[in-house]
Amino acid sequence: MAHPTRPFIGINADFTAAGKNTIAHARVPAGYFDAILGAGGMPVIMPPIAKDCDLDTFLDRLDGFVLTGGLDMDPRRSLQPTHSLIQPMAERREENDKLLIRQLIQRRMPLLAIGLGMQQLNTACGGSLFLHLPEDMPRAMPHRDSSGGPHRHAVLLEPKTRMEEIYGGGEIRVNSGHHQAVRQVGKSLRVAATAPDGVIEAIETTDLDWFCIGVQWHPESETASALDMQLFECFVQACACQAQQLELAA
Repeated sequence: MAHPTRPFIGINADFTAAGKNTIAHARVPAGYFDAILGAGGMPVIMPPIAKDCDLDTFLDRLDGFVLTGGLDMDPRRSLQPTHSLIQPMAERREENDKLLIRQLIQRRMPLLAIGLGMQQLNTACGGSLFLHLPEDMPRAMPHRDSSGGPHRHAVLLEPKTRMEEIYGGGEIRVNSGHHQAVRQVGKSLRVAATAPDGVIEAIETTDLDWFCIGVQWHPESETASALDMQLFECFVQACACQAQQLELAA
């Protein structure tokens, strides 16, 4: 188990399959491990193993986990209709993440799910997604810059949620670059923040004893606000507390 002053926190890596002139590789944007280090944790990058027994061995050594962003889940892999603007992630990553999230939920390990990670968490709990906001919610405000540049908008925090405790309540401004979003919230989850147009921007567990939060924005990004670091700090504190509790119980 991790040292109590610096809990070990897993990060799932993205995966790119081999191409004609490229080799297969895994990658993690630096913002994730920099934010964990800055908040007092020790980041541990997990490659897409995609085997339950190996995931167990890996997770046994961790105190918490950050689910990273990435491309879209492929609805065809779950026999759902697709959309022409969906950019599916590599199958190896998607299969690994499904097994990983199932184990994280079973273990009730402290969890921070970001971007795609929030959508995967919601889907794993039986929720659903808007496949393409501009068509599914044509009256919605822009949630990304069509030119690929930075984009920000307001987010309204739900009262009496863990998110309100972390950010201080009211309205905050976040970076935004997504074209999908949570449609129906999964079992044992609740809405923690919305955009002014009603799009769900954060979810969290209803279990008060488990730190499990998903955010649609990217608190690890260079375009994040200073407030976003509080999210990582509270998450790392929850990881450290759980590690201490497990050591006392051992």
